[in-house]
Amino acid sequence: MSDAAAESPPELFRILFLGDIIGEPGRKAVITLLPLLREELKVDFAIVNGENSAAGRGITPKIAISLMRAKADVITTGDHIWDQKEIVPFLYDEPRLLRPINYPAGAPGNGSLILQTKRCKVGIINLQGRTFMRDALENPFTTVTKVVEEMRQETPVIFVDFHAEATSEKVAMGWHLDGLVSAVVGTHTHVPTADERVLPKGTAFQCDAGMCGPMDSIIGSQIDPVLEKFHTQLPTKFGVGRGPVRLNGALVTLDPTTGKAVSIERIARVWQE
Repeated sequence: MSDAAAESPPELFRILFLGDIIGEPGRKAVITLLPLLREELKVDFAIVNGENSAAGRGITPKIAISLMRAKADVITTGDHIWDQKEIVPFLYDEPRLLRPINYPAGAPGNGSLILQTKRCKVGIINLQGRTFMRDALENPFTTVTKVVEEMRQETPVIFVDFHAEATSEKVAMGWHLDGLVSAVVGTHTHVPTADERVLPKGTAFQCDAGMCGPMDSIIGSQIDPVLEKFHTQLPTKFGVGRGPVRLNGALVTLDPTTGKAVSIERIARVWQE
């Protein structure tokens, strides 16, 4: 038997990603369940999207710290990153809180990060789409290509949170990055999609991970104000829904030596205070 044949296969590496956290209900669910999920699923690295964690819009330093204390290794965001003004100085000080990387030069904070774990380096990229989105950002396809090329010089293990509205743009990004990153998982629409798969060249993909937010709601918001908006088209203030929370996300299992995904699995749990 050759030495190569005698070698045991590499131990797989597991990344847990949780979709948009919605307000206090979503925060409490994640803070309660994330440490348990890390143990249950044998998670090596955990990423959460926290852009709606402050009353449904934005994130605060206090909330970011509480999520990291609950064993979130990195927090990604999206188009609501600027909604809580106190987060701006915090972005300069805390590299584990990311904002979309394709904001113009000079925007506070960072959109990518490489962290050393006990077993490998993990690259994380926070990216935002442009189709039907409120902010006119740099082209996400050209932006991410350059960042991935640089990141792969250090590690093949790269996770991309693509915060985008259009399904077609998310699917296109999956194919664009197939074989170059370990996973592309979408956020922003708050509804988990049933299209999780490993693409032909080894990139795990899911169009949207869903949300960590109240089940009896309209994508996290109270039902009656949203219905009123649809009926009248008048300005309406949306509050965060209440009641049982559905925690949604994805578990990506990969080979840390190549960065290629072996599987992607939808994660769903229900939590009630």
